[in-house]
Amino acid sequence: MPRINLLPHRESKRKERKLKFLVAMVAATGAGIVAAFVAYLSYGSMIQSQEHRNNQLRAEIKTLDKQIEEINDLESAKQKFIARMNIIEKLQRSRPEIVHVFDAIVHTLPEGVYLTAVKQTGKDTLKFDGIAQSSTRVSSFMRNIDGSQWLRNPELEVVQTSKGAGTGSSFTLTADEVNAAGGDDDSAAGARKNKIRKASLDGVGARQ
Repeated sequence: MPRINLLPHRESKRKERKLKFLVAMVAATGAGIVAAFVAYLSYGSMIQSQEHRNNQLRAEIKTLDKQIEEINDLESAKQKFIARMNIIEKLQRSRPEIVHVFDAIVHTLPEGVYLTAVKQTGKDTLKFDGIAQSSTRVSSFMRNIDGSQWLRNPELEVVQTSKGAGTGSSFTLTADEVNAAGGDDDSAAGARKNKIRKASLDGVGARQ
């Protein structure tokens, strides 16, 4: 029986399988590289697109921040303008008040009472220095102030009766001006205080 040497055939088959394996490995490696490159390009494009959107958002945010700052500036300017308008309106309302106040002073002075000085000691407070024939005249002056539309809350600080004949009494009292905006908001406690003060002054005048 003849002998057949199969070694060369097996060696060629082995080389063929090895070549096929190497070709498959190279193809797989190439496919992997191509896939990785495509994925890299795709992710790079996505990242670039996202960065572009982020830059747009940052620009829009800056624009909105600037608009908000302008709105805040406008609101501040509006508040300042409203405050100025309120001050101007208040000054316009109070401009004729001083005329009414001096007219009220003239009409509240009873006979026998003479003022030597009138000073404004506070925002809405007037101080009167004067001479009266008697304490009763001072009491009458205070009652007239209580009944005035432009003066209220008279407070007697000093009353001195001179011993000399015909010299009368010197006095100092204060009263509040009634501004046009808040002239009708006197409390009941203030009214009771005025009644008590007038009663006490009437008693002083009666004793004089």
